[in-house]
This record gives sequence, C-alpha cells and structure tokens, in this order.
Amino acid sequence: MTTAPTPVPTTPAATVPGGGAGASATATTTTPTPRRRPLARLGGASWLATLPLLLFFLIGFGLPTVAIVIGAFTSSSDAESGAGQFTFDNLTASVQGGYLTAMLSSLKLSALTALLATLIGLPLAQAVVTSRRGWLRQAVLTASGVLANFGGLPLAFAFVATLGNAGEITKLLHLTDHGWSLYSFTGLTVVYLYFLVPLMVLTITPALDGLRTQWREAAQNNRATTVQYWRHVALPILLPSLLGGFVLLFGSAFAAYATAAAMVGATVPLVSRSIADALSGNVLVGQGNLALALSLNMIVVAVLVMAVYLPLQRRSARWLS
Repeated sequence: MTTAPTPVPTTPAATVPGGGAGASATATTTTPTPRRRPLARLGGASWLATLPLLLFFLIGFGLPTVAIVIGAFTSSSDAESGAGQFTFDNLTASVQGGYLTAMLSSLKLSALTALLATLIGLPLAQAVVTSRRGWLRQAVLTASGVLANFGGLPLAFAFVATLGNAGEITKLLHLTDHGWSLYSFTGLTVVYLYFLVPLMVLTITPALDGLRTQWREAAQNNRATTVQYWRHVALPILLPSLLGGFVLLFGSAFAAYATAAAMVGATVPLVSRSIADALSGNVLVGQGNLALALSLNMIVVAVLVMAVYLPLQRRSARWLS
C-alpha cells in the first residue's frame, strides 16, 4: 500500500540578486528571536560591582557623619551634670561668640579667594585653550594638577621662606615697609590663591573646550566684536560652569586646615582651627562635643555647596556636551 507524501508548505520564491533570469531560491521564513539588552542582562552584576564603593562610602563617610550628628546633640561626658543626655547647648554655643566669628571669617575667606581664583583662572585657561602650542597646554595642565594638590605644611613653609617677615622676596622688595604681613588675612588669601587658581584652570578648561568654533564665526559674520561675543554668547554659556567652579573652589578653601594652622595659627580665626582647639582642650577642657557641633555646621555648609554645584554641572553639560 502506497502512502501519500505529506505536503510541505513553501514560501514564495525570492530572486537571487545577480542570478540572471529564472534564478530563484526558496527562503524559509523564521521568526527572529528577540535579543536581551546588555544593560538589562547585566543589571544585577552592575549593582554588585558598586557594592565595594558603597561599602567604602558607608564606612568612610556615613559612620563618621552619624557619630558627629549624635555627638553634636549629646552633652559631653566631662560635663558636671547630665553627661550623655540629649541637648541643644552644643549647637547653640557653636553659633555664638568667638565660634560665630570664626565661622564668618572662614566664609569670608572662602568666598573671597574663590572669587579671585575664578577671575584669574578663567583668562589663564582661555590662553591655554587658544594656544597653538600643544606642549604649552600639556605643561600648564600638568603643573596645575600638581599645584592644586600642593598644600599643608610644605606650602606654609614655602611661603614663610619666601614672603615671611624674613623671607627672600620680602627683604628684596622691602615689603615690610609697605605694611605687608604674611601672617594676616591678606597673606592667607595670597597663599590660598596658590592652589585655588590651578584648580580653577583644571575645572574650567573642559568647558572652554566645549565652546564651538561655529558660534564665534557666526558672531563675526554678524559683525560682533570680541567683547560682544564674550558678553552675549560665551559668558552666558559658561556661566553655569563658572558658578560651579566658584562653588567648588569655595568648598576647597572652606575645608582647608593644615596650611592656615601652620602659618597664621590663631591670628586669623577660622572654624577649622576652632575645632582643633576644642578637641585638644586649648581653651576649655571637655569641649569635644562642641567640636562635633562645629563640624556639623561645616557639613551643613558642604551639603549646601554640593546642592548648588551638582545642578550647575548638569546644566553646563547640556550646552557643552
């Protein structure tokens, strides 16, 4: 008995390109298998990769911050009565008298040096960006990276040996006769500019690189001068980056401690120096929790600085990316 063959479904013949007349091939229609997105497939792995960073952040920043907050609202263990109890006395004392003066002095010094460094660093960075010598750009950026991280005792010693009362430049130019003193608010401002100006150069150079040549050419085609181009085109675009750089410099100057402590001591009141005095008991014994309250004030200022800096950074990235 002969079994009839089972019919096989066929698809329309597809003409093979270049095969000539009558050349055809039978194509089998298959349903493509959807591919998974790499991000969706590696989503869990990417979170696992960030765990060491999150753990480091928790140990290095989270736990100390919690300890500072708890200590700021707790009476000192050396207190005569109520030791270890919840209190607002530490925070109240941290914004009064000499501590308030130190906080205001730190804010003034940070704002002034950040503003001066922004005004000085912008033209320097522009000169580097527009230079046709690649080696000059590389040398300036490399030196800026080194100088921006040069601070502490070595920086204080360098300025004392150079511009101190018996410094080489002080004696050569007779600066003392003109009222110059390194161990003052003005002298500390000059020292801070030494590392803030290079930091501003590093911060603003990528934004200057993002200015497109077409914008300048369009301004020139409309008979705009260089001043008009910077006033109406370049500076409005760079403004978020400039403000972000200013905020970054402000935070860097506000947190600096070793250079000022080694150079001016208690001559210029600073909140970082007040914290050190409270911890070491140079003024009164048992002021450790007051030092934690002063540290909490600095953390609040740092959080406000970052809250301003991050939106400005995202806004400038939209224009210059």
